[in-house]
Amino acid sequence: MKRIRSARFIIVTIILIVAGVSVSFLSTQETRDFKIAKNLDIFLTLFRELNTFYVDELVPDKLVKTGIDNMLKTLDPYTVYYPESEGDEVAFMTTGKYGGIGSLVRGGGEYVVISLVYKGFPADVAGIKTGDILKKVDGVSLKGVGTDVVSEKLKGNPGTIINLTIERNGKEMDFAVKREKIVVPTVPYFGMVDSNTGYIRFSSFTQNSTDDVRKALTELKNKNASRIILDLRGNPGGLLTEAVDVVNLFVGSGNEIVSTKGKVKQFDESFKTTKTAIDEKIPLAVIINRSSASAAEIVAGAVQDLDRGVIVGQRSYGKGLVQITRPLSYNTQLKVTTAKYYIPSGRCIQALDFSHPNEDGSVGIIPDSLISEFKTRSGRVVKDGGGITPDIEVAPEILSQIATELLYRNYIFDFASVYYWMHPGIKSIEDFKFTDQDFTDFKNYLAGRKFSYRTITEISLNELITNAKREKYYDTHKEIFTELQKELNHTLDNDLNTFRHEITGLLEDEILGRYFYEEGAIAWTIKTDEQVLKATEILNKSQYYNSILEGKKGSILITREPQDNAINASLVENPGNEVNI
Repeated sequence: MKRIRSARFIIVTIILIVAGVSVSFLSTQETRDFKIAKNLDIFLTLFRELNTFYVDELVPDKLVKTGIDNMLKTLDPYTVYYPESEGDEVAFMTTGKYGGIGSLVRGGGEYVVISLVYKGFPADVAGIKTGDILKKVDGVSLKGVGTDVVSEKLKGNPGTIINLTIERNGKEMDFAVKREKIVVPTVPYFGMVDSNTGYIRFSSFTQNSTDDVRKALTELKNKNASRIILDLRGNPGGLLTEAVDVVNLFVGSGNEIVSTKGKVKQFDESFKTTKTAIDEKIPLAVIINRSSASAAEIVAGAVQDLDRGVIVGQRSYGKGLVQITRPLSYNTQLKVTTAKYYIPSGRCIQALDFSHPNEDGSVGIIPDSLISEFKTRSGRVVKDGGGITPDIEVAPEILSQIATELLYRNYIFDFASVYYWMHPGIKSIEDFKFTDQDFTDFKNYLAGRKFSYRTITEISLNELITNAKREKYYDTHKEIFTELQKELNHTLDNDLNTFRHEITGLLEDEILGRYFYEEGAIAWTIKTDEQVLKATEILNKSQYYNSILEGKKGSILITREPQDNAINASLVENPGNEVNI
């Protein structure tokens, strides 16, 4: 009898506990739902009062978008609201396609400038050239108009005609350009860097971009490439499924490449290779840098975790978050972060902790105390919380301040246009040579443009002198300050000669792009690219290559000391706010 009572007591207790938990859950849910409803009502009534009583006329769309944008900024930079007018941008992010003329524009002056023309697309066919200044669209002046607005004016339905007025060498010219569906090439260049090593530059993971990599890999193998370099520098990522498919080119079926985990369990998923690889054995080097992000990091991380190839370059960006696009009312859309992704070793390489912002709203890098160790398939140690760390670190060349000034103030770009129109006879890369006379012409060009700059050292010394005079130390030590000014004062001609090699490299890169498009510039620069050369060296030494994958060789760092106001030479591909059109 006592046992029966005891059993009844236990059952009743369990029922009460379960009921309590359910009530607690429902109560929590109701509280959350009430808070959402309450705050939406507050927002609605606030908006109504503003619209009724504010002194000036309001623009509802603009006001609401500003509110939404600022709300989403408290989450992470990848959760973004797109109004109906920006629907094309969402489509371009996922497909790489848009209706336009096939070029990039750059701002920075009174008018935007054509900064790149895609080979074979409408702008190229019509005769538009890199360096042309866009003056009018369909007779409407573009003076003072920003790149975003110009981009919108130039995009449109495929098949429609747009009339452009450009300025070239001081003369205005008119072009009628027929818009087409533009598919930006995701492999702008592939070729052989030596008799054995094939090279593929891969720029973004958009719809069907794996086909471009597959085609490049197949053609290189047909040219007897027995080693492959896959260059993911500057690749911002894109579609997760394309990342899996790219790895599948080098790894057979049945391998987990990435998994996702988030709050909504329906988005938890494991992505495995499903097809036969093009080549599972060919030695592979993947080059990354600080701008390699998201899907690019999945590829590099999976190749590293599966010990399928060697990673060369710099530590990657560290974006381990997954986004999906959700449709909203009135053809608006929300790109929302739904999960984190985990590569084969089990690590997540997210570098910034958006879930725990500082009091001022800023976010910090995940601290070392929270970073964990994982192991690759062969047992090599790898870590989470900060991007993909290369097996062999090779820091790119750091540009001098004068080269940086010339680049960002568009003197390199503008002189390339001058050179192109003065040398129409260059028909192949082999015909090109930047001579001593060409460099002298560049110096004269700078003199004509009255180019000058001050070094950081000079600026700091002038600040020191100003402070010394304010504090009345200057007169006491005047001789020292005068001597410092004399010693540290630079001359433009001396700086141009001192850093001639890197300035010439920038000029050659920009000039060759005028004649042979993006692929020609890449083909030229990889000949002297330190990271490409190091990747080639590793692949050509099979014993060394294998020792890295087996964890028997420590990481080698090839670097230079950073300079004040210097920039990474591999991060200067888009210095002027370029936009596709």
